[in-house]
Amino acid sequence: MPKSTTAWLHSNCMFSFTRKLPSCFHDVLSNKRPSGHMWEHNQLNGWSSDENDWNEKLYPVWKRGDSRWKSSWKGGRVQAVLTSDSPALVGSSITFAVNLVFPRCQKEDASGNIVYEKNCRNDTGPSPDLYVYNWTAWTEDSGWGNDTSEGHHNVFPDGKPFPHPWKKNFVYVFHTLGQYFQKLGQCSVTVSINTANVSLGPQVMEVTVYRRHRRAYVPIAKVKDVYVVTDQIPVFVTMSQKNNRNSSDETFLRDLPITFSVLIHDPSHFLNESAIYYTWNFGDNTGLFVSNNHTLNHTYVLNGTFSLNLTVQAEVPGPCPLPSPRPPKTTPSLVPTGDNTLELREIPDESCYITRYGYFKATITIVEGILEVNIIQVTDVLMPGPQPDNSLVDFVVTCQGSIPTEVCTVISDPSCQISQNPVCDPVAVELGDACLLTVRRAFSGSGTYCMNLTLGDDASLALTSTLVSIASRDPASLSRMANGILVFLGCLAILVTVIAFLMYKKHKEYKPIENSPGIEIRGKGLNVFLNHAKTLFFPGNQEKDPLLKNQPGIL
Repeated sequence: MPKSTTAWLHSNCMFSFTRKLPSCFHDVLSNKRPSGHMWEHNQLNGWSSDENDWNEKLYPVWKRGDSRWKSSWKGGRVQAVLTSDSPALVGSSITFAVNLVFPRCQKEDASGNIVYEKNCRNDTGPSPDLYVYNWTAWTEDSGWGNDTSEGHHNVFPDGKPFPHPWKKNFVYVFHTLGQYFQKLGQCSVTVSINTANVSLGPQVMEVTVYRRHRRAYVPIAKVKDVYVVTDQIPVFVTMSQKNNRNSSDETFLRDLPITFSVLIHDPSHFLNESAIYYTWNFGDNTGLFVSNNHTLNHTYVLNGTFSLNLTVQAEVPGPCPLPSPRPPKTTPSLVPTGDNTLELREIPDESCYITRYGYFKATITIVEGILEVNIIQVTDVLMPGPQPDNSLVDFVVTCQGSIPTEVCTVISDPSCQISQNPVCDPVAVELGDACLLTVRRAFSGSGTYCMNLTLGDDASLALTSTLVSIASRDPASLSRMANGILVFLGCLAILVTVIAFLMYKKHKEYKPIENSPGIEIRGKGLNVFLNHAKTLFFPGNQEKDPLLKNQPGIL
Protein backbone atom coordinates (compact mmCIF):
# COMPACT_ATOMS: atom_id res chain seq x y z
CA MET A 1 0.00 0.00 0.00
CA PRO A 2 1.42 3.48 -0.83
CA LYS A 3 2.90 5.49 1.98
CA SER A 4 0.36 8.30 1.52
CA THR A 5 -2.52 5.85 1.91
CA THR A 6 -0.98 4.43 5.09
CA ALA A 7 -0.63 7.90 6.56
CA TRP A 8 -4.22 8.73 5.71
CA LEU A 9 -5.48 5.54 7.37
CA HIS A 10 -3.37 6.19 10.45
CA SER A 11 -4.68 9.73 10.83
CA ASN A 12 -8.33 9.01 10.11
CA CYS A 13 -8.98 5.58 11.69
CA MET A 14 -8.93 4.30 15.23
CA PHE A 15 -5.67 2.35 15.09
CA SER A 16 -5.86 -1.30 16.17
CA PHE A 17 -2.77 -2.75 17.83
CA THR A 18 -3.69 -6.23 16.58
CA ARG A 19 -3.30 -5.12 12.96
CA LYS A 20 -0.68 -3.05 11.25
CA LEU A 21 -3.07 -1.43 8.76
CA PRO A 22 -6.63 -1.18 10.11
CA SER A 23 -9.62 -0.70 7.83
CA CYS A 24 -12.31 1.85 8.41
CA PHE A 25 -15.96 1.55 7.52
CA HIS A 26 -15.82 4.38 5.02
CA ASP A 27 -12.75 2.78 3.43
CA VAL A 28 -14.48 -0.58 3.11
CA LEU A 29 -17.99 0.51 2.20
CA SER A 30 -17.54 3.67 0.20
CA ASN A 31 -14.88 5.85 -1.38
CA LYS A 32 -16.93 8.97 -0.63
CA ARG A 33 -16.56 10.37 2.85
CA PRO A 34 -18.49 13.46 4.01
CA SER A 35 -16.82 16.19 5.98
CA GLY A 36 -17.02 16.30 9.76
CA HIS A 37 -19.39 19.26 9.59
CA MET A 38 -21.79 17.34 7.35
CA TRP A 39 -21.60 14.29 9.64
CA GLU A 40 -22.62 16.41 12.63
CA HIS A 41 -25.48 17.97 10.69
CA ASN A 42 -26.69 14.60 9.37
CA GLN A 43 -26.28 12.61 12.57
CA LEU A 44 -28.72 9.69 12.61
CA ASN A 45 -30.11 8.31 15.83
CA GLY A 46 -28.59 4.91 16.65
CA TRP A 47 -26.01 5.01 13.84
CA SER A 48 -22.21 5.10 14.28
CA SER A 49 -19.46 7.04 12.59
CA ASP A 50 -17.78 5.21 9.71
CA GLU A 51 -14.39 6.17 11.19
CA ASN A 52 -14.65 3.11 13.46
CA ASP A 53 -12.48 0.05 12.85
CA TRP A 54 -13.61 -2.77 10.55
CA ASN A 55 -12.61 -6.35 11.51
CA GLU A 56 -11.40 -7.47 8.10
CA LYS A 57 -10.21 -10.82 9.43
CA LEU A 58 -13.73 -11.81 10.45
CA TYR A 59 -15.44 -9.90 7.64
CA PRO A 60 -13.18 -10.00 4.55
CA VAL A 61 -13.40 -7.18 2.05
CA TRP A 62 -13.59 -8.01 -1.67
CA LYS A 63 -13.43 -5.33 -4.29
CA ARG A 64 -15.58 -5.42 -7.39
CA GLY A 65 -14.26 -7.94 -9.89
CA ASP A 66 -12.58 -10.12 -7.27
CA SER A 67 -12.65 -13.75 -8.44
CA ARG A 68 -13.78 -14.90 -4.99
CA TRP A 69 -17.26 -13.46 -5.65
CA LYS A 70 -17.94 -16.36 -8.03
CA SER A 71 -17.65 -18.92 -5.24
CA SER A 72 -19.26 -16.85 -2.48
CA TRP A 73 -22.52 -18.82 -2.77
CA LYS A 74 -23.19 -22.45 -3.63
CA GLY A 75 -24.99 -22.81 -6.96
CA GLY A 76 -24.56 -19.29 -8.31
CA ARG A 77 -24.63 -15.65 -7.24
CA VAL A 78 -27.00 -13.99 -4.77
CA GLN A 79 -28.52 -10.66 -5.72
CA ALA A 80 -29.56 -8.04 -3.16
CA VAL A 81 -32.48 -5.76 -4.06
CA LEU A 82 -32.60 -2.45 -2.15
CA THR A 83 -35.75 -0.31 -2.18
CA SER A 84 -37.07 2.61 -0.14
CA ASP A 85 -40.30 4.54 0.24
CA SER A 86 -38.55 7.71 -0.97
CA PRO A 87 -39.16 10.61 -1.43
CA ALA A 88 -39.49 11.57 2.22
CA LEU A 89 -40.66 14.88 3.64
CA VAL A 90 -37.98 16.28 5.93
CA GLY A 91 -38.81 15.34 9.52
CA SER A 92 -40.57 12.12 8.51
CA SER A 93 -39.10 8.63 8.50
CA ILE A 94 -37.86 6.74 5.48
CA THR A 95 -37.73 2.94 5.37
CA PHE A 96 -35.22 0.84 3.42
CA ALA A 97 -35.87 -2.81 2.56
CA VAL A 98 -33.30 -5.35 1.38
CA ASN A 99 -34.41 -8.64 -0.19
CA LEU A 100 -32.04 -11.42 -1.21
CA VAL A 101 -32.71 -13.23 -4.48
CA PHE A 102 -31.19 -16.72 -4.42
CA PRO A 103 -30.17 -18.79 -7.44
CA ARG A 104 -32.84 -20.85 -9.16
CA CYS A 105 -34.42 -23.67 -7.13
CA GLN A 106 -33.15 -22.26 -3.80
CA LYS A 107 -35.23 -20.76 -1.01
CA GLU A 108 -35.15 -20.04 2.72
CA ASP A 109 -37.19 -22.30 4.98
CA ALA A 110 -38.94 -21.41 8.23
CA SER A 111 -35.79 -22.15 10.26
CA GLY A 112 -33.65 -19.80 8.17
CA ASN A 113 -31.77 -22.59 6.38
CA ILE A 114 -31.36 -22.47 2.61
CA VAL A 115 -32.94 -25.50 0.93
CA TYR A 116 -33.58 -26.75 -2.59
CA GLU A 117 -37.13 -26.45 -3.87
CA LYS A 118 -38.90 -29.71 -4.58
CA ASN A 119 -39.49 -30.72 -8.20
CA CYS A 120 -37.37 -27.83 -9.45
CA ARG A 121 -34.66 -28.36 -12.07
CA ASN A 122 -31.78 -25.98 -12.54
CA ASP A 123 -29.02 -26.10 -15.13
CA THR A 124 -27.39 -29.11 -13.45
CA GLY A 125 -30.66 -30.97 -12.86
CA PRO A 126 -32.38 -31.72 -9.55
CA SER A 127 -30.06 -31.76 -6.55
CA PRO A 128 -29.85 -34.93 -4.46
CA ASP A 129 -29.28 -32.81 -1.33
CA LEU A 130 -32.01 -31.17 0.72
CA TYR A 131 -29.94 -28.28 2.05
CA VAL A 132 -27.87 -25.65 0.32
CA TYR A 133 -26.76 -24.33 3.74
CA ASN A 134 -27.85 -26.17 6.89
CA TRP A 135 -26.99 -23.51 9.45
CA THR A 136 -29.01 -25.22 12.16
CA ALA A 137 -26.62 -28.18 12.08
CA TRP A 138 -23.60 -25.86 12.10
CA THR A 139 -24.97 -24.09 15.18
CA GLU A 140 -25.49 -27.34 17.05
CA ASP A 141 -22.06 -28.69 16.13
CA SER A 142 -20.03 -25.56 16.88
CA GLY A 143 -22.05 -23.94 19.65
CA TRP A 144 -22.59 -20.93 17.37
CA GLY A 145 -25.21 -18.58 18.75
CA ASN A 146 -25.25 -20.20 22.20
CA ASP A 147 -25.86 -17.56 24.83
CA THR A 148 -23.11 -19.07 27.00
CA SER A 149 -20.62 -19.09 24.14
CA GLU A 150 -17.94 -16.44 24.39
CA GLY A 151 -16.55 -16.97 20.90
CA HIS A 152 -15.22 -13.87 19.20
CA HIS A 153 -17.14 -14.74 16.03
CA ASN A 154 -20.54 -13.65 17.44
CA VAL A 155 -19.78 -9.98 16.76
CA PHE A 156 -20.42 -7.34 14.10
CA PRO A 157 -17.63 -5.91 11.92
CA ASP A 158 -16.90 -3.20 14.52
CA GLY A 159 -16.64 -5.75 17.33
CA LYS A 160 -20.02 -5.10 18.95
CA PRO A 161 -21.58 -8.37 20.18
CA PHE A 162 -24.68 -9.80 18.57
CA PRO A 163 -27.92 -9.29 20.49
CA HIS A 164 -29.13 -12.36 22.40
CA PRO A 165 -30.81 -14.59 21.58
CA TRP A 166 -30.28 -14.61 17.83
CA LYS A 167 -31.22 -17.06 15.10
CA LYS A 168 -30.23 -15.07 12.03
CA ASN A 169 -27.71 -16.14 9.40
CA PHE A 170 -27.02 -12.92 7.47
CA VAL A 171 -25.29 -9.72 8.56
CA TYR A 172 -26.40 -6.49 6.86
CA VAL A 173 -24.28 -3.35 7.04
CA PHE A 174 -26.08 -0.13 5.99
CA HIS A 175 -23.97 2.92 5.15
CA THR A 176 -25.02 6.51 4.38
CA LEU A 177 -24.03 10.06 5.31
CA GLY A 178 -20.73 8.92 6.83
CA GLN A 179 -22.49 6.57 9.28
CA TYR A 180 -23.29 2.86 9.42
CA PHE A 181 -25.86 0.56 10.98
CA GLN A 182 -25.41 -3.19 11.54
CA LYS A 183 -28.26 -5.67 11.67
CA LEU A 184 -28.79 -9.43 11.75
CA GLY A 185 -31.48 -10.84 9.51
CA GLN A 186 -32.74 -13.58 7.27
CA CYS A 187 -33.37 -13.20 3.55
CA SER A 188 -35.02 -9.79 4.01
CA VAL A 189 -34.61 -6.90 6.46
CA THR A 190 -35.87 -3.35 6.86
CA VAL A 191 -34.27 -0.29 8.44
CA SER A 192 -35.87 3.11 9.08
CA ILE A 193 -34.22 6.48 9.70
CA ASN A 194 -35.64 9.82 10.70
CA THR A 195 -34.84 12.59 8.22
CA ALA A 196 -35.05 15.54 10.64
CA ASN A 197 -31.27 16.07 10.45
CA VAL A 198 -30.72 14.91 6.87
CA SER A 199 -29.70 17.40 4.22
CA LEU A 200 -32.25 18.06 1.48
CA GLY A 201 -31.71 16.48 -1.89
CA PRO A 202 -30.62 13.05 -3.17
CA GLN A 203 -28.53 10.79 -0.94
CA VAL A 204 -27.03 7.33 -1.41
CA MET A 205 -27.63 4.26 0.76
CA GLU A 206 -25.21 1.34 0.41
CA VAL A 207 -25.71 -2.13 1.87
CA THR A 208 -23.21 -4.99 2.18
CA VAL A 209 -24.50 -8.49 3.00
CA TYR A 210 -22.50 -11.31 4.64
CA ARG A 211 -23.47 -14.94 5.24
CA ARG A 212 -22.33 -17.25 8.00
CA HIS A 213 -19.42 -19.54 7.18
CA ARG A 214 -18.39 -21.63 10.17
CA ARG A 215 -16.68 -19.15 12.51
CA ALA A 216 -16.34 -16.36 9.95
CA TYR A 217 -18.41 -14.54 7.33
CA VAL A 218 -18.39 -14.40 3.55
CA PRO A 219 -19.57 -11.39 1.53
CA ILE A 220 -22.33 -12.39 -0.87
CA ALA A 221 -23.82 -9.14 -2.22
CA LYS A 222 -23.45 -5.37 -2.34
CA VAL A 223 -26.11 -2.93 -3.47
CA LYS A 224 -26.79 0.81 -3.42
CA ASP A 225 -29.76 3.04 -4.14
CA VAL A 226 -30.57 6.76 -4.22
CA TYR A 227 -33.16 8.25 -1.88
CA VAL A 228 -34.49 11.81 -1.73
CA VAL A 229 -35.32 14.09 1.21
CA THR A 230 -37.44 17.12 0.37
CA ASP A 231 -39.09 20.05 2.13
CA GLN A 232 -42.09 19.93 -0.24
CA ILE A 233 -44.99 17.56 0.33
CA PRO A 234 -44.86 14.79 -2.33
CA VAL A 235 -48.24 15.17 -4.08
CA PHE A 236 -49.87 13.06 -6.79
CA VAL A 237 -53.29 13.61 -8.37
CA THR A 238 -55.48 11.01 -10.08
CA MET A 239 -58.17 12.18 -12.49
CA SER A 240 -61.16 10.08 -13.52
CA GLN A 241 -64.36 10.71 -15.43
CA LYS A 242 -67.39 8.68 -16.47
CA ASN A 243 -67.36 7.72 -20.18
CA ASN A 244 -63.73 8.85 -20.57
CA ARG A 245 -61.95 6.39 -22.83
CA ASN A 246 -58.38 6.95 -21.57
CA SER A 247 -57.68 9.07 -18.48
CA SER A 248 -53.91 8.69 -18.84
CA ASP A 249 -53.80 10.93 -21.92
CA GLU A 250 -55.20 13.83 -19.83
CA THR A 251 -58.02 14.33 -22.34
CA PHE A 252 -61.49 14.64 -20.80
CA LEU A 253 -65.07 15.30 -21.88
CA ARG A 254 -67.05 18.50 -21.75
CA ASP A 255 -70.17 18.75 -19.57
CA LEU A 256 -69.29 15.73 -17.42
CA PRO A 257 -67.75 16.08 -13.91
CA ILE A 258 -64.11 15.10 -13.49
CA THR A 259 -63.12 13.62 -10.13
CA PHE A 260 -59.75 14.88 -8.85
CA SER A 261 -58.27 12.81 -6.02
CA VAL A 262 -55.11 13.95 -4.21
CA LEU A 263 -52.65 11.36 -2.94
CA ILE A 264 -50.01 12.54 -0.46
CA HIS A 265 -46.97 10.30 -0.24
CA ASP A 266 -46.59 9.89 3.51
CA PRO A 267 -45.76 6.23 4.28
CA SER A 268 -44.57 7.02 7.81
CA HIS A 269 -47.82 8.91 8.59
CA PHE A 270 -45.88 12.02 9.49
CA LEU A 271 -48.79 14.28 8.50
CA ASN A 272 -51.51 12.37 10.34
CA GLU A 273 -51.94 15.09 12.96
CA SER A 274 -51.65 17.96 10.49
CA ALA A 275 -54.39 20.24 9.19
CA ILE A 276 -54.26 19.98 5.40
CA TYR A 277 -55.86 22.39 2.92
CA TYR A 278 -56.19 22.03 -0.85
CA THR A 279 -56.36 25.11 -3.10
CA TRP A 280 -57.48 24.43 -6.69
CA ASN A 281 -57.22 26.58 -9.79
CA PHE A 282 -58.75 24.77 -12.76
CA GLY A 283 -57.65 27.36 -15.31
CA ASP A 284 -61.14 28.03 -16.73
CA ASN A 285 -61.76 31.37 -15.00
CA THR A 286 -63.96 29.80 -12.33
CA GLY A 287 -61.79 31.12 -9.49
CA LEU A 288 -60.06 29.38 -6.61
CA PHE A 289 -61.55 26.46 -4.69
CA VAL A 290 -60.26 25.83 -1.16
CA SER A 291 -61.16 22.57 0.55
CA ASN A 292 -59.99 20.30 3.33
CA ASN A 293 -61.19 17.22 1.39
CA HIS A 294 -58.68 15.35 -0.74
CA THR A 295 -61.28 14.76 -3.51
CA LEU A 296 -63.13 17.33 -5.60
CA ASN A 297 -65.38 17.27 -8.69
CA HIS A 298 -65.19 19.90 -11.41
CA THR A 299 -67.00 20.20 -14.76
CA TYR A 300 -65.56 22.02 -17.74
CA VAL A 301 -68.24 23.55 -19.99
CA LEU A 302 -65.98 24.65 -22.86
CA ASN A 303 -63.66 22.78 -25.19
CA GLY A 304 -59.97 23.67 -25.10
CA THR A 305 -56.71 23.27 -23.19
CA PHE A 306 -56.53 24.30 -19.54
CA SER A 307 -53.74 24.58 -16.94
CA LEU A 308 -54.57 22.91 -13.66
CA ASN A 309 -52.77 24.07 -10.48
CA LEU A 310 -53.04 22.62 -6.98
CA THR A 311 -51.38 23.88 -3.79
CA VAL A 312 -51.41 21.66 -0.70
CA GLN A 313 -50.73 23.30 2.66
CA ALA A 314 -50.07 21.29 5.82
CA GLU A 315 -49.77 22.69 9.33
CA VAL A 316 -47.40 20.21 10.97
CA PRO A 317 -47.27 20.18 14.79
CA GLY A 318 -43.71 20.60 15.99
CA PRO A 319 -41.49 21.91 18.75
CA CYS A 320 -41.49 25.65 19.21
CA PRO A 321 -38.23 27.41 18.31
CA LEU A 322 -36.27 29.18 20.99
CA PRO A 323 -37.31 32.85 21.27
CA SER A 324 -34.99 35.34 19.67
CA PRO A 325 -34.02 38.55 21.54
CA ARG A 326 -36.46 41.34 20.80
CA PRO A 327 -36.63 44.98 21.97
CA PRO A 328 -38.98 45.65 24.90
CA LYS A 329 -42.63 46.20 24.09
CA THR A 330 -44.58 49.21 25.33
CA THR A 331 -46.54 47.03 27.79
CA PRO A 332 -44.13 44.21 28.64
CA SER A 333 -44.66 41.44 31.14
CA LEU A 334 -42.26 42.47 33.93
CA VAL A 335 -40.76 39.98 36.38
CA PRO A 336 -38.59 41.03 39.35
CA THR A 337 -35.03 39.70 39.49
CA GLY A 338 -32.58 39.16 42.28
CA ASP A 339 -31.08 42.65 42.13
CA ASN A 340 -34.48 44.35 42.38
CA THR A 341 -34.47 45.33 38.75
CA LEU A 342 -37.06 44.33 36.12
CA GLU A 343 -36.39 42.26 32.95
CA LEU A 344 -38.48 40.76 30.14
CA ARG A 345 -39.33 37.04 30.22
CA GLU A 346 -40.59 35.32 27.05
CA ILE A 347 -43.40 32.81 27.68
CA PRO A 348 -43.21 30.30 24.80
CA ASP A 349 -46.36 29.18 23.01
CA GLU A 350 -46.62 25.41 23.30
CA SER A 351 -48.81 25.13 20.18
CA CYS A 352 -46.34 25.64 17.37
CA TYR A 353 -46.63 24.51 13.77
CA ILE A 354 -44.38 24.19 10.77
CA THR A 355 -46.06 24.95 7.46
CA ARG A 356 -45.16 22.71 4.54
CA TYR A 357 -46.39 23.06 0.97
CA GLY A 358 -46.83 20.71 -1.96
CA TYR A 359 -47.59 21.54 -5.58
CA PHE A 360 -49.12 19.82 -8.57
CA LYS A 361 -49.52 21.09 -12.14
CA ALA A 362 -51.07 19.54 -15.22
CA THR A 363 -52.34 20.54 -18.65
CA ILE A 364 -55.63 18.90 -19.63
CA THR A 365 -57.61 18.96 -22.86
CA ILE A 366 -61.42 19.14 -22.93
CA VAL A 367 -63.27 17.75 -25.97
CA GLU A 368 -66.83 16.81 -26.86
CA GLY A 369 -67.78 13.18 -26.25
CA ILE A 370 -70.66 10.77 -25.91
CA LEU A 371 -72.34 11.75 -22.66
CA GLU A 372 -75.19 9.25 -22.39
CA VAL A 373 -76.65 6.25 -24.23
CA ASN A 374 -80.12 4.68 -23.86
CA ILE A 375 -81.99 1.72 -25.37
CA ILE A 376 -85.51 3.00 -26.11
CA GLN A 377 -87.01 -0.01 -27.90
CA VAL A 378 -86.45 -3.78 -28.11
CA THR A 379 -88.19 -5.68 -30.94
CA ASP A 380 -88.17 -9.33 -32.04
CA VAL A 381 -87.32 -9.78 -35.70
CA LEU A 382 -89.74 -12.18 -37.48
CA MET A 383 -88.12 -13.90 -40.44
CA PRO A 384 -90.20 -15.33 -43.36
CA GLY A 385 -90.31 -19.10 -43.75
CA PRO A 386 -88.92 -21.57 -41.19
CA GLN A 387 -87.56 -19.87 -38.09
CA PRO A 388 -83.73 -19.94 -37.78
CA ASP A 389 -81.94 -21.46 -34.79
CA ASN A 390 -80.94 -18.01 -33.50
CA SER A 391 -83.44 -15.38 -32.42
CA LEU A 392 -82.85 -11.92 -33.86
CA VAL A 393 -83.59 -8.82 -31.81
CA ASP A 394 -83.42 -5.16 -32.84
CA PHE A 395 -82.35 -2.53 -30.28
CA VAL A 396 -83.19 1.07 -31.01
CA VAL A 397 -80.50 3.25 -29.38
CA THR A 398 -80.21 6.99 -28.75
CA CYS A 399 -77.31 8.99 -27.31
CA GLN A 400 -76.37 12.50 -26.24
CA GLY A 401 -73.21 14.37 -27.12
CA SER A 402 -70.97 13.56 -30.05
CA ILE A 403 -71.86 11.08 -32.80
CA PRO A 404 -70.41 7.57 -32.14
CA THR A 405 -68.04 5.89 -34.56
CA GLU A 406 -68.40 2.33 -33.23
CA VAL A 407 -70.90 0.18 -31.39
CA CYS A 408 -69.96 -2.82 -29.27
CA THR A 409 -72.24 -5.38 -27.64
CA VAL A 410 -71.51 -8.05 -25.08
CA ILE A 411 -74.12 -10.75 -24.43
CA SER A 412 -73.74 -12.44 -21.05
CA ASP A 413 -75.66 -14.33 -18.37
CA PRO A 414 -78.45 -12.63 -16.36
CA SER A 415 -75.94 -11.48 -13.71
CA CYS A 416 -73.92 -9.67 -16.43
CA GLN A 417 -70.78 -11.48 -15.27
CA ILE A 418 -70.01 -14.27 -17.77
CA SER A 419 -69.76 -12.87 -21.29
CA GLN A 420 -70.48 -15.01 -24.32
CA ASN A 421 -69.79 -13.21 -27.58
CA PRO A 422 -68.54 -9.62 -27.67
CA VAL A 423 -69.04 -7.98 -31.06
CA CYS A 424 -67.84 -4.55 -32.26
CA ASP A 425 -68.87 -2.88 -35.52
CA PRO A 426 -68.17 0.53 -37.01
CA VAL A 427 -71.11 2.88 -37.35
CA ALA A 428 -71.32 3.01 -41.14
CA VAL A 429 -74.54 4.98 -41.54
CA GLU A 430 -74.59 8.76 -41.63
CA LEU A 431 -76.45 9.80 -38.48
CA GLY A 432 -76.21 13.52 -39.06
CA ASP A 433 -76.80 15.61 -35.97
CA ALA A 434 -79.24 13.11 -34.38
CA CYS A 435 -77.87 10.04 -32.61
CA LEU A 436 -80.46 7.35 -33.42
CA LEU A 437 -79.51 3.92 -34.69
CA THR A 438 -80.75 0.32 -34.69
CA VAL A 439 -78.48 -2.51 -33.52
CA ARG A 440 -79.43 -6.08 -34.49
CA ARG A 441 -78.05 -8.99 -32.51
CA ALA A 442 -78.62 -12.76 -32.54
CA PHE A 443 -79.35 -14.83 -29.40
CA SER A 444 -78.73 -18.57 -29.36
CA GLY A 445 -81.50 -20.43 -27.59
CA SER A 446 -84.22 -19.36 -25.22
CA GLY A 447 -83.63 -17.80 -21.81
CA THR A 448 -82.71 -14.51 -20.16
CA TYR A 449 -79.64 -12.59 -21.29
CA CYS A 450 -77.79 -9.47 -20.12
CA MET A 451 -77.13 -7.17 -23.04
CA ASN A 452 -74.31 -4.62 -22.61
CA LEU A 453 -74.16 -2.00 -25.35
CA THR A 454 -71.36 0.55 -25.72
CA LEU A 455 -71.10 3.49 -28.09
CA GLY A 456 -67.64 4.95 -28.59
CA ASP A 457 -65.51 7.47 -30.40
CA ASP A 458 -61.86 8.52 -30.11
CA ALA A 459 -62.27 10.13 -26.67
CA SER A 460 -65.30 8.53 -25.01
CA LEU A 461 -67.18 5.33 -24.26
CA ALA A 462 -70.81 5.31 -23.08
CA LEU A 463 -72.36 2.13 -21.70
CA THR A 464 -75.89 0.91 -21.05
CA SER A 465 -77.34 -2.51 -20.16
CA THR A 466 -80.68 -4.28 -20.36
CA LEU A 467 -82.12 -7.75 -19.73
CA VAL A 468 -83.58 -9.62 -22.72
CA SER A 469 -85.95 -12.59 -22.46
CA ILE A 470 -85.93 -14.93 -25.48
CA ALA A 471 -88.81 -17.41 -25.96
CA SER A 472 -88.31 -20.88 -27.43
CA ARG A 473 -88.60 -21.13 -31.23
CA ASP A 474 -87.63 -24.77 -31.73
CA PRO A 475 -89.73 -26.15 -34.69
CA ALA A 476 -89.58 -29.70 -33.29
CA SER A 477 -90.99 -28.58 -29.97
CA LEU A 478 -93.81 -26.69 -31.74
CA SER A 479 -94.70 -29.82 -33.77
CA ARG A 480 -94.71 -31.97 -30.68
CA MET A 481 -96.97 -29.49 -28.93
CA ALA A 482 -99.45 -29.43 -31.88
CA ASN A 483 -99.57 -33.24 -32.04
CA GLY A 484 -100.22 -33.41 -28.33
CA ILE A 485 -103.14 -30.99 -28.62
CA LEU A 486 -104.70 -33.04 -31.47
CA VAL A 487 -104.39 -36.30 -29.51
CA PHE A 488 -105.99 -34.67 -26.46
CA LEU A 489 -108.90 -33.32 -28.51
CA GLY A 490 -109.42 -36.75 -30.13
CA CYS A 491 -109.55 -38.52 -26.79
CA LEU A 492 -111.92 -35.88 -25.44
CA ALA A 493 -114.31 -36.41 -28.41
CA ILE A 494 -114.41 -40.18 -27.89
CA LEU A 495 -115.10 -39.72 -24.18
CA VAL A 496 -117.99 -37.33 -24.87
CA THR A 497 -119.52 -39.79 -27.37
CA VAL A 498 -119.40 -42.70 -24.92
CA ILE A 499 -120.95 -40.74 -22.07
CA ALA A 500 -123.67 -39.36 -24.34
CA PHE A 501 -124.57 -42.88 -25.50
CA LEU A 502 -124.83 -44.20 -21.95
CA MET A 503 -126.98 -41.31 -20.80
CA TYR A 504 -129.30 -41.70 -23.81
CA LYS A 505 -129.72 -45.44 -23.16
CA LYS A 506 -130.60 -44.83 -19.54
CA HIS A 507 -133.30 -42.28 -20.34
CA LYS A 508 -134.71 -44.38 -23.20
CA GLU A 509 -135.64 -47.22 -20.77
CA TYR A 510 -137.58 -44.83 -18.52
CA LYS A 511 -141.40 -45.33 -18.75
CA PRO A 512 -143.63 -42.61 -17.28
CA ILE A 513 -146.61 -43.62 -15.05
CA GLU A 514 -149.06 -41.05 -16.40
CA ASN A 515 -150.11 -40.95 -19.98
CA SER A 516 -148.89 -37.66 -21.35
CA PRO A 517 -148.07 -36.49 -24.83
CA GLY A 518 -144.87 -38.24 -25.79
CA ILE A 519 -143.48 -35.34 -27.59
CA GLU A 520 -143.65 -33.23 -24.44
CA ILE A 521 -142.10 -35.93 -22.30
CA ARG A 522 -139.38 -36.61 -24.78
CA GLY A 523 -138.66 -32.93 -25.00
CA LYS A 524 -138.29 -32.64 -21.25
CA GLY A 525 -136.09 -35.72 -21.16
CA LEU A 526 -133.88 -34.27 -23.85
CA ASN A 527 -133.61 -30.97 -21.96
CA VAL A 528 -132.66 -32.84 -18.78
CA PHE A 529 -130.09 -34.85 -20.68
CA LEU A 530 -128.56 -31.76 -22.20
CA ASN A 531 -128.50 -29.97 -18.85
CA HIS A 532 -126.78 -32.97 -17.20
CA ALA A 533 -124.22 -33.18 -19.98
CA LYS A 534 -123.58 -29.45 -19.82
CA THR A 535 -123.15 -29.60 -16.06
CA LEU A 536 -120.80 -32.57 -16.39
CA PHE A 537 -118.47 -31.07 -18.98
CA PHE A 538 -118.79 -27.38 -18.05
CA PRO A 539 -118.92 -27.27 -14.25
CA GLY A 540 -117.99 -23.56 -14.09
CA ASN A 541 -120.28 -20.67 -13.31
CA GLN A 542 -122.89 -20.40 -16.07
CA GLU A 543 -124.06 -16.89 -15.21
CA LYS A 544 -124.77 -14.71 -18.20
CA ASP A 545 -123.63 -11.40 -16.63
CA PRO A 546 -122.52 -9.09 -19.46
CA LEU A 547 -119.66 -7.83 -17.28
CA LEU A 548 -117.91 -11.18 -17.56
CA LYS A 549 -117.34 -10.53 -21.22
CA ASN A 550 -115.07 -7.58 -20.29
CA GLN A 551 -112.29 -9.77 -18.82
CA PRO A 552 -109.03 -9.59 -20.84
CA GLY A 553 -108.09 -12.52 -22.97
CA ILE A 554 -104.74 -14.08 -23.99
CA LEU A 555 -104.08 -13.44 -27.66
